[in-house]
Amino acid sequence: MNYPTWSDLNNASIVPPMGARRAPDIGSVAVMVSCEPDMKYIKSTAVNPGVLPFFTSTLMTLNECGKGISVAGPFIGAPYGVMLLESLIARGADRIIVLGWCGAVTNRLTVGDILLVGKAIVDEGTSCNYKVLDEKIPSSTPDAKLTDQLSDHLTACKIDFQKATIWSTDAIYRETQNKVAYFSRLGAQAVEMECSALFSVAGFRKVSIAALLVVSDSVASKEWDPGFRKKQFKEARKTACESVITFAKKMCENE
Repeated sequence: MNYPTWSDLNNASIVPPMGARRAPDIGSVAVMVSCEPDMKYIKSTAVNPGVLPFFTSTLMTLNECGKGISVAGPFIGAPYGVMLLESLIARGADRIIVLGWCGAVTNRLTVGDILLVGKAIVDEGTSCNYKVLDEKIPSSTPDAKLTDQLSDHLTACKIDFQKATIWSTDAIYRETQNKVAYFSRLGAQAVEMECSALFSVAGFRKVSIAALLVVSDSVASKEWDPGFRKKQFKEARKTACESVITFAKKMCENE
């Protein structure tokens, strides 16, 4: 029998997030990058970034404004993503942008499309530790103000994007036709593994979060359509990386 986590949300954890004690303040702006190629690209375009180990990932500091911008990743799956987020928050981050990839669950999306997440349907096991999932269709949302600010930034940069609902799952290799059809009927346009949990944590910790995803593949048809080597995906990845970092710098400069 599962423990009723919804009854325990007001109690403190015995184990504090890494960084809650003795770790230096990293500043308020952080970027969470889920995929290794994007981390490498951001590092290659940075000027003398500081690089430290961070769990089994990397914590990169871009020292180009104020206290700097923290870039953490890569990460995969809701539990590990939440570990990184909790630690970033414990170190002072309160405005977080998530950058990742996703799979289309509708033929209306194509590889290389850029999605600004408006809502994430919860189909992972971490969110229940941070919020009561009592809705008929459990979901979590990013911060509306930060999402609007990112939307305005993308528009100003003349970057094509769509606002989308996504489905967050724990089981990438159990994305069956029935599940894809079900979550598509609920309004999901794409699938990934972390956003709903990250949004739940941000709501619980009262920090701002937004997410930008690039469509890397599609499970909208009977056969999986990977697009990782396609030119339009590689170009969209770079565009997303550059736009998120320039947005983070803009926020940092306006502190």
